[in-house]
Amino acid sequence: MLTGLAAGAGVALALVVGAIVLIPEPTGVGAATPTPTTSAAPPSEGGTATPDGSSGPRPSVRASIGTTAFHVGSPAPALDLPQLGGGQINLASLKGRPVWINFMQTICPPCVDEFPLMNGFAVRYADTGLVVIAVDVREDEGTVAAFVRSLNAQFPVGLDSNGAAAADWDAVALPIHFWIDRDGIIRAGALGGIGPDVMATNLGTILPGVSVTP
Repeated sequence: MLTGLAAGAGVALALVVGAIVLIPEPTGVGAATPTPTTSAAPPSEGGTATPDGSSGPRPSVRASIGTTAFHVGSPAPALDLPQLGGGQINLASLKGRPVWINFMQTICPPCVDEFPLMNGFAVRYADTGLVVIAVDVREDEGTVAAFVRSLNAQFPVGLDSNGAAAADWDAVALPIHFWIDRDGIIRAGALGGIGPDVMATNLGTILPGVSVTP
């Protein structure tokens, strides 16, 4: 009988121990808080367009400043395109003014996200002489016009109907940005859907002495 009682007590103790192990650690006041880790923000959903009109995997979102990947430090390639709505966009005629060029397509979700942000910078820094230009690659004028109206673009849009300009600028994925100083030198570039912080940082490279905020 004593043996039975001892065995029963052992089973009960085992059940109690098991219950303690299975109870999750408390998450309220007094619970240990994990140390947060810092990681790069994931790219937004949607594909990145390629200049031939196809779509592919989103590239990593990162600004490239001070590298040769975007011809940084070199004179900007020529750019001479018909402007949406009439007229011509000629980069050579803009020498002496800071210029921000964005190659894009209407089918590219990050391009859509960036337009309102670019609008804001174009308006806020117009008095510095800043010129913001979007270059649509390989799309018909009607499609581009509807896109620009829907987003109320406050800057000129060039039409690169055959993709020649994108090729000259090595715009292998869209959107891609270039910031060009008053002397016509590319000072910064960025690939992928970027946010206002990256835009402000890169814009600051061509607006010396100007406090550029997101």
